Amino acid sequence: MSYGSSSPALSNRQRFPTFFRTHPSATLHNPTRVQLFQKWKWTRIATIQQTTEVFTSTLDDLEERVKEAGIEISVRQSFLTDPAVAVKNLKRQDARIIVGLFYETEARKVFCEVFKEKLYGKKYVWFLIGWYADNWFKIKDPAINCTVENMTEAVEGHVTTEIVMLNPETVRGVSNMTSQEFIAALMSRLGGMNPEETGGFQEAPLAFDAVWALALALNKTVAPLKARGRRLEDFNYNNHDITSEIYRALNTSSFEGVSGQVVFDAQGSRMAMTLIEQLQGGSYKKIGYYDSSQKNLSWFGNDVWIGAGPPADRTVVIEEYRFLSQKLFAAVSVFAGLGILLGILCLTFNIYNGNVRYIQNSQPYLNNMTAVGCMMALAAVFPLGIDGHHVHRSQFPVVCQFRLWLLGLGFSLAYGSMFTKIWWVHTLFTKKDEKKEKKKQHLEPWKLYATVGVLLAVDFLSLMIWQIVDPLHITVEKFTKEAPKEDLDVLIQPLLEHCSSEKMNTWLGVVYGYKGLLLLLGIFLAYETKSVSTEKINDHRAVGMAIYNVAVLCLITAPVTMILSSQQDASFAFASLAIVFSAYITLVVLFVPKAAGQMRRLITRGEWQSEQQDTLKTGSSTNNNDEEKSRQLERENRELQKIIQEKEERVSALRNQLAERQALRNRHRP
Repeated sequence: MSYGSSSPALSNRQRFPTFFRTHPSATLHNPTRVQLFQKWKWTRIATIQQTTEVFTSTLDDLEERVKEAGIEISVRQSFLTDPAVAVKNLKRQDARIIVGLFYETEARKVFCEVFKEKLYGKKYVWFLIGWYADNWFKIKDPAINCTVENMTEAVEGHVTTEIVMLNPETVRGVSNMTSQEFIAALMSRLGGMNPEETGGFQEAPLAFDAVWALALALNKTVAPLKARGRRLEDFNYNNHDITSEIYRALNTSSFEGVSGQVVFDAQGSRMAMTLIEQLQGGSYKKIGYYDSSQKNLSWFGNDVWIGAGPPADRTVVIEEYRFLSQKLFAAVSVFAGLGILLGILCLTFNIYNGNVRYIQNSQPYLNNMTAVGCMMALAAVFPLGIDGHHVHRSQFPVVCQFRLWLLGLGFSLAYGSMFTKIWWVHTLFTKKDEKKEKKKQHLEPWKLYATVGVLLAVDFLSLMIWQIVDPLHITVEKFTKEAPKEDLDVLIQPLLEHCSSEKMNTWLGVVYGYKGLLLLLGIFLAYETKSVSTEKINDHRAVGMAIYNVAVLCLITAPVTMILSSQQDASFAFASLAIVFSAYITLVVLFVPKAAGQMRRLITRGEWQSEQQDTLKTGSSTNNNDEEKSRQLERENRELQKIIQEKEERVSALRNQLAERQALRNRHRP
């Protein structure tokens, strides 16, 4: 029988078959600790222990219990004499809820290092053993170089668990004494000595009850032994009958002692309640009791925390999605909407004036395709700015599809129709042989539409294959965690949603490569045809100017947006403004001069008549500078041809006169 042994190893019945103790095993602290972890919603703890058998076995038991409760021991540190390295490792690995298992002298060393590493305060909670002296952190210790003030600051707020060694209730037990009467009698025996400085003072009730447990057990064996013709006085260490009878009596002990109800478990360890205390303002305050046998927590609700409440068991990471600036989105959307309205006006103008000769000579159906393509590209600005702020994650892939198809097909229609004009102008009018000259008068429109159709079909098929083979989905980009401006124990994890696919870079490489070649070829053809004049495609120079602008904007914007993909505002601004400016420039360059010329012609005539009549009367109703220059050159050409014809006739007459004179001379010679 022991009253002061707490090592869990003593519960091993194979090693210690007849051992009993009124002091509970150190593992009795662990159910209380687990209960507190669950109460304060902690799922991640750390431990630091002195490398002795009692603490190692206690920690092994704790590890099993927390595992059953779904709690993780993230850091497990140990030390023999110097805890400095172990405490630094706790700090390095962000330990917050720390269980410390060590003797009182080592506790002072640990908390001196805790003060140095600043491993205390509102972010941390320490769990210690409760049988230290109440002033253990104020005792001067030559083994540490911290002041009492340092130690007091470091230990503030820690929680202790301790076996209840003195019955808190006023109950007369088997000894006919209450716990208060027992303490009064004990202190009178001490002769005025300070109980806190007297060794064994806390365990005295356990020792008192241990003697009573033995006395009651021996008394309980007298009658059974007498029935067998035996006496206690016959006991020796080889007499197993008397031994087993005493063991049975102790194992079934149950009485009210000055330390509380005395009951032993199957391993001979005392079953007792656990006292939970917290150091508040330099002194320990009782904050609750826990009865592990009944799994009952009696909570006083007077726990005090440095912060607003119990700290988190780790640095709380709050996920925060980055969304596009709504002011930027609204501003660009207004420009895109006005651009779509401009495209509708240009399309309406082109269709309404389709019978005007100079509009007919500009291939109006291609210009209509350009206007429609510009409007589709401008419409792509809206899904380009829609993100998780506007739609649910499940709907985001649909937005990604709209972006891709509107922008892809819009580019094919708008740029493809302009590229077709430049291509055919270059094909038909940059050669000087006679066959090409004849073809000047026979430009077949179906060939133009077929070229646009081919470009559109290539884009449509590539987009279709992309979406079937490797469809777009949401990917979330994570950025470096950020600390908020407020003094909170949290970190912000910025997240950004992207439209992506498994082989996104491959698909972008194919699309950008193909369209990039078209843009470069368009620039080359526009440069080659800048001096060509033709009435069959009379606006090819304006088309060339539009191609220059579109190509430059696209070639700059595409790589920049890829580089800035992690900056949602900058990426959207570059991409959307490039689309808006390209569409505006194209519509203005192609349609505004025609509209201005038409208005000027109607104003100068002073009447509003049908375009068909006007065309028949005037023969040509264009004020286009290029056509004017072309007609002027034709007039000069005709005049020069007349002069050449006159000169040729004069030369012919002179030759005839010369021939007649020669004939006359020949007749005179004979």
